[in-house]
Amino acid sequence: MYAAALCHLLGLHERHRRDTRVKRGALLGLALLFATGAAAQEMQAPHIIVEKPDWAQAAMALPTPSDGPAGFAALNAEIAPQVAGIGDSPIPVLLPIDVDGLRKAAAANAEQARTDAEAGRFILGGFRDAKFFLAGPAGYDSAYALRTGDVPDLSDIGFRDEVSVVFSGFRFLYALGGPTLPEGELVKDLQVAFPGIRRYLYESYVRYSFERYGVTYVAAIYCRDARPRPHLLSCHQADRIAVQFLRSLRLAGGTPSPEPAETPPIALDRPEPVSKDFTFFSPGSLIPGTGRRKQLSGRGDYTVYAHLRFPLANAPAFANSQSFNNWGDCDFTGRSPRRLGRKGMSYSCNVNGRPLTYDESAGANYSYPWRDNFCEHRFFFVGQCPAGEGHQGQDIRPSFCKQFNEGADRCLAYQHDVAAVHDGMILRAPKQEGVNVFINTADTHVRVRYMHMSPKLLDADGVLSGRRLREGEVFGKVGNYNDIDHGTTYHLHFDMQVPTRAGWVLVNPYMTLVSAYERLIGARGTEIKDGDPVPPLATVPPIVAHLEPLHPTAASETVPAVPLPVAAPTQETAAVRMKTPKAASKQKADQVEARTSKRKPHPHRGRHRRHHRKTDND
Repeated sequence: MYAAALCHLLGLHERHRRDTRVKRGALLGLALLFATGAAAQEMQAPHIIVEKPDWAQAAMALPTPSDGPAGFAALNAEIAPQVAGIGDSPIPVLLPIDVDGLRKAAAANAEQARTDAEAGRFILGGFRDAKFFLAGPAGYDSAYALRTGDVPDLSDIGFRDEVSVVFSGFRFLYALGGPTLPEGELVKDLQVAFPGIRRYLYESYVRYSFERYGVTYVAAIYCRDARPRPHLLSCHQADRIAVQFLRSLRLAGGTPSPEPAETPPIALDRPEPVSKDFTFFSPGSLIPGTGRRKQLSGRGDYTVYAHLRFPLANAPAFANSQSFNNWGDCDFTGRSPRRLGRKGMSYSCNVNGRPLTYDESAGANYSYPWRDNFCEHRFFFVGQCPAGEGHQGQDIRPSFCKQFNEGADRCLAYQHDVAAVHDGMILRAPKQEGVNVFINTADTHVRVRYMHMSPKLLDADGVLSGRRLREGEVFGKVGNYNDIDHGTTYHLHFDMQVPTRAGWVLVNPYMTLVSAYERLIGARGTEIKDGDPVPPLATVPPIVAHLEPLHPTAASETVPAVPLPVAAPTQETAAVRMKTPKAASKQKADQVEARTSKRKPHPHRGRHRRHHRKTDND
C-alpha cells in the first residue's frame, strides 16, 4: 500500500509541477520578454543565508556527552582513517559510519581497527565509500554507493548498476530569485528519527531534507519517474534506498568554530578596459523560437554565483547553442530539409526557420556575440527555467574548429584544453562522461559539471572521485562525446548547482561565465539588449589538417601549412604538413573523412534524452 501510494504521489507531484510550471511560466516568460528591452543591469552577487550550528546540542549526541564540544576532537581522530578531512567541517558531520563498532574494535586491537577503517569496513547499510568527501568553510559533501543485490532488504529492486547517494551538510544556503522551490512533503514514517524531514522529487532526484543541530542536511539519489528497468532506477526504488541510507546515519565528527555573522559577498570585479571584440546577449535571450515553450524566453539571471576562472584554458571562446546553430540537430524538433547530404547545404530548424548551414565550422558557431542557452529546448527538468524544463547549462565552443580535410563537415575533437574553474574536488566514477567539481570556501559552495570529454581519456588521466584540482589546472580536452564518440558537436557543456533547502539546484551559469571570461581576456564585454544593433560577425576560419591540392603533384612536394588565427593558443601555430597521398593513403584519408563528416549518424532521440542525466557518481 505504501509503495503504491508513494509511486502515485511521486508521479502526481512531478506531473503537477510540470503543468503548473507551464501555466506560471507563460506569464513569467511574457514578463521576461518585456524585461529584455529594459536598461542593462549590473552583475549581482548571490543572496546567501547563513546557518548557525548548535554545537552544544550536537555534543549531547556524542558517545560521551560529558565531554562537551571539546569531545569532537577525539571523535575526529577516531574517524579520520575512514574519512580524511572530517575535522575540516565547521558543522556536525553525519555519515553512515558505525562509530560504536569502530570504538569497540579499536579497544580490542587498535592497529587492526585502523586497517579495517581504512578499508571502509565500518560503513553501515550495505553502502561503500565512493572515495569522495570534501569539507570546508561552507559545510561538507560526501558520496556513498550501493548495489541493491548485496543488501537483502533491497535485493528485489533488480537494478543492475551501482546507485550513488550524495549527502551534504550546508553551513549556508542560497536564496534563489527564480521560481519558488517546492515545499516538499512531510515523511510521517521518519518523523521520530528526523523531525520535520521532507521528501522532494525535483530535477530528477529523490531528495530528503532535514534540519538537525541548527543546519540543513540533504540526501539525494538520481532517479526517473518511470517504470523500473534493469538499468533505470525508478524514483520509488530510489526512495527505498534513500530511507536505508538515512537510517544508517550517525554523528561522526566536525569541529566547533566561531561562526561569522554573515558570509562575505563574492568579488564582482570587472576589468576597466572595454573589449573591442567581446559582446554578449543579455541573460535569458535565447535564439528566437528555441525555448522549451515557443512563447517563453530564458532565465534573465544576472547573478554571478561564484568567482571562477573560465573553464577553457585559452581565449577566444564562444558561448552559444550547439543544437540550433550550424550543423545542429535542432534538438529533434524537426528541420527542413529532413535529410542533409553534403557539407555547406542550407537548412533550418522548423521551430524558427532561421537559415543554417550543414557545416560545424561555419558562421555564428565561432564568433561573438555570446548567447545564453540555459533554458533552451531540452526535456530535462530545470526548476529555474520558465517552462520547468531546459538545457541545464551553457554550451561553449573553443577558439577554432579543426577539420580533417576540406570536405569534412565535422570538427576534430580533443584540440583544446579544459581547465579547473577553482580549487575543488572531483566526483566522477570510471567510464562516466560528466566531471563534477565541488567548490567549498568561506563565500562559495557550488558544484559545477563538465560534459563531452572522452571517458577513456579521463580514466587514463586519473580524473576520478577524490582527486583535488587547483584553479587553472588542465585536466581534460574539449570533446564531442555523448554516449559515443561524435555523439554531439565539438563543445564543452558547463553547468552549475547551488545548495538550497531542497538540496543542490541548477542555476543559470551564464553571467558567472561572462564574469570569468572578462577576467581571462582582461577586458569587459558589451551587453547587447533587445533592440540594440548586433555587430557584424567576426568569424574564426576553420583549420584544415590535411589539405589536398586541386591537381596531382610530385610525391616529394608538400602542401603549405594553414596558419591558425592570431588569437589561437601559441602551441598550435600551424596545421599539420603532409605529403600528397598516394592512392592507398588517399583511400585511407577518405575513410577517416567519412568518420568525421556527416556520414556519422545523429544519435537517436533516446540517447539525446539521456544526454545530461548523469549528474553524480552513478
